[in-house]
Amino acid sequence: KRTVPRLGVSSPAIIDSKVLLPEPDAPTMATVSRADNTKSISRKMSSVPVESVTDLKTCSTAIIESDMRLSLYRHLLNRRHFIALTVLVAAAGNCAWAANPGSSASKPVILVVGDSLSAEYGLKRGTGWVALLENKLKAELPGFTVVNASISGDTTAGGRSRLNGLLKKHRPSHVVIELGGNDALRGLPLQLTRDNLTVMTQSAQQAGAKVLLVGMQVPPNYGSAYAAQFANLFLEVGKATQAGVVPFLLKGIADSADPTALFQADRIHPKEEAHPIMLANVWPELKKLLK
Repeated sequence: KRTVPRLGVSSPAIIDSKVLLPEPDAPTMATVSRADNTKSISRKMSSVPVESVTDLKTCSTAIIESDMRLSLYRHLLNRRHFIALTVLVAAAGNCAWAANPGSSASKPVILVVGDSLSAEYGLKRGTGWVALLENKLKAELPGFTVVNASISGDTTAGGRSRLNGLLKKHRPSHVVIELGGNDALRGLPLQLTRDNLTVMTQSAQQAGAKVLLVGMQVPPNYGSAYAAQFANLFLEVGKATQAGVVPFLLKGIADSADPTALFQADRIHPKEEAHPIMLANVWPELKKLLK
């Protein structure tokens, strides 16, 4: 047996020494609809051979040759029109993309990049705070698509390594970064966490997205200096990059009068009934960025 601190809670919990972190859950990713595929149907042009005349060009031959020239002219004209129309459609698409960089013209995307606290670890699908956010948006601000790209056990280094691919794939208008808790659990240097969050924030902003950083806290038994510096680094990165910040995702849960009541048996992951509180912590800051 050994003592392992619960994330954001002042009192330690006793768990089996073989368990460091829960086994990673599969990534929760929103399904991105694809446009219907269209099939290209090839067209065959049939030609009618015309017998050549050496000395005498009859009236019928002249008419056939004239009809062939007219048919060929019409074919070339139609082909030019088709090419011109294709170019115009492509140009219109490029103009639409330029007018709305980083998001779909009809449905702007909110991309959530987080760890198990956002990946519904130990919960029924559709009951975590990200799923609740999607429901809230449908009711209050319809038109947004939420993509949950959170992975249980992820660190800021992991999020940094996969963010560019997510930005290219989903072209989000907003990015919510909920990472850092596992950095603290693994004792990673604070400067490394700060640098990773800074790079992620700047990369998302350069891609045209507004960013919200979701902060975490560690219990005092990590040391008061470390705990204070860890909590402040989210605010510092937010101030340096002009990103939105939620100071503490588990406010009202980990610091409640009886915090164990809202945590699963592992004393790390909140129960289903805690996730509406987590959304309530995130929503005011996120709503500011959606205006």
